[in-house]
Amino acid sequence: MIGGVSLFRMNQARQRGIAVGVIASTLGSLVACTPKPASAEPLVEQYIQDLQSQDFSGAAELSDDPAAATILEDSWKGLQAEGLSATVENVKTNDTIATATVNYQWDLPKDRSFEYQADITLNRINDQWSIRWQPTALHPRLGANQHLELRAVNAEKASVVSSDGADVLVPGTVYRILIDTDQVTDPAVVSRSVVAQLNAAHGFDDTVTVPDIKELEQAIRKHSGTYSVTTVSKETGERIKGGLESVPGVRLNPEAAMVNTDPDFAPDVISRVTSLVSDELEGSNGWKIAAVTSDGAEMEQLDYHSPDPAPSVQISLDHKVQQAAEEAVNLRADKQAVLVAVRPSTGQILAIAQTDKADKAGDLALTGMFPPGSTFKIVTASAGIEDQGLTPGSIVPCPGSMNIYGRVVNNYNGFSLGNVPLQQAFARSCNTTFADFSTKLQPGQLKDVGKEFGIGVDYDIPGISTVTGQIPEGDTELDRTEAGYGQGDVLVSPFGLAMVSATAATGHTPVPTLISTKDTKVSGEQHNPDQATIDQLRDLMAAVTAGGGTAAGMSQQGGKIFAKTGEAEINGGSHAWFTGYREDDIAFATLVVLGGGSETAVAVTDKFFTTLDDLRAQGSLPPAEQPQP
Repeated sequence: MIGGVSLFRMNQARQRGIAVGVIASTLGSLVACTPKPASAEPLVEQYIQDLQSQDFSGAAELSDDPAAATILEDSWKGLQAEGLSATVENVKTNDTIATATVNYQWDLPKDRSFEYQADITLNRINDQWSIRWQPTALHPRLGANQHLELRAVNAEKASVVSSDGADVLVPGTVYRILIDTDQVTDPAVVSRSVVAQLNAAHGFDDTVTVPDIKELEQAIRKHSGTYSVTTVSKETGERIKGGLESVPGVRLNPEAAMVNTDPDFAPDVISRVTSLVSDELEGSNGWKIAAVTSDGAEMEQLDYHSPDPAPSVQISLDHKVQQAAEEAVNLRADKQAVLVAVRPSTGQILAIAQTDKADKAGDLALTGMFPPGSTFKIVTASAGIEDQGLTPGSIVPCPGSMNIYGRVVNNYNGFSLGNVPLQQAFARSCNTTFADFSTKLQPGQLKDVGKEFGIGVDYDIPGISTVTGQIPEGDTELDRTEAGYGQGDVLVSPFGLAMVSATAATGHTPVPTLISTKDTKVSGEQHNPDQATIDQLRDLMAAVTAGGGTAAGMSQQGGKIFAKTGEAEINGGSHAWFTGYREDDIAFATLVVLGGGSETAVAVTDKFFTTLDDLRAQGSLPPAEQPQP
């Protein structure tokens, strides 16, 4: 045993030839019998030590193949190893052959570990042990000319889905249009060619962004290297690829992206949602250890840890509700027409639809401020119920005209009902009635009641900007007179008015939401209306769509509608309004800017609900029974 250790230490000093001869001669003179062969374990220990210290050449010199150093080094680097713990489990010797079982434990990035056992075969020649090198000495399933490698297992990106479960954004591919400016000899020609191709693409894909020719030309002249022009969908990219890549310096590069399944589905909102939730869609990657060839080809998977995909992110928009709203507002494509729908029970914003003309004016549905006209009588009536003890049966005056503190208030076309129940005055929309009892309110009362319905409350909703509206203090009688029927300085947005109707539906103002993973912040103290007020208000709103009401002709097959019509007079015309809720948990506000009488907004809303009911009926049929286009 002493002789074996001495021989191994000489091996460490790389003086095997001379040292072994001297030691053998010395031992031969000291003993008359053959010594016990040296153990193979010290050499295995030295191999482990060399490997742990990343002395790959030293470890390989303990074997019969110096090329082992390459496999050891490539494996260390391929695993991105931060350390190695290895121990000898046991050594079995049979004459001149030994087998050592080694426990390997690799320390990998991010506190990961790779553990296994491998057997090392050793040969003894002239009393010297040497590793008979095979890649299996490093891992039992490693083949010739292979090394170990740590590789990521990418988590598939999660989807963004609508509240009714339809995919809105899914993982996919887009083409990025790039210009290698160093290869461009004439920027003017290239910019004209690229813009011409994109203009042609815009003809069949209106999501294509077409840059200004002069701005693109200046960008090509200014930038050195690669300049990104824009991205297009995979389908569009395939169609224009040949034409674009025939332009000197232009190429299309495919890249992973979240793809809108329906580019026409609320594109502005979806674009903002995409930027907000992109990080949430990534999930956590898994990892694996693979046997890899020198050129990177994976031959076998040795260890596998599954990725942890992120859950889908839900947006509140309902695919069918949004589609129905878009079709409805386009009844008046000649106007700035908008429709907002909200789910009263949850506050989910179900639809935000605008005509192209409205889009050109901005986010009218969410931030446009307009006088609400008679739709504001929802708030005025609630104030009268709360502060003046009115009920739907209270008898109130409804003359065709009334002079209130010098302000002459007229009903539409001057109609007069005389003294009638409040419910009838509400259903027929008597301006004189509501101007009269609004004037009798105290300053600030109408504003306070409006806040109970969400008007004047600020909502910070991730993904969209909103404004609800403003109600003046009403310090003078005239201010309160005009505010009573939604004129004067009272302003609301369609979003704000939808929140008013959602409050009427539930008895409290819901917190509006768009993205399931993002909380809405509410600014300002808010109190709920009294339940008794809500109950009586619902009786008033029900009368509007019943016989004799201003929206009596609406289809109500999908559920009873509680509502209020409105026409807001301004210089140059009138805005058409309609707001309310349907029993199936949908509150809405419809505005047609300068649309004239409220019947315009009622017609748009009627189209909205009938289209929605048709879409839902189609969706409930088995695939074989779906109507064909």
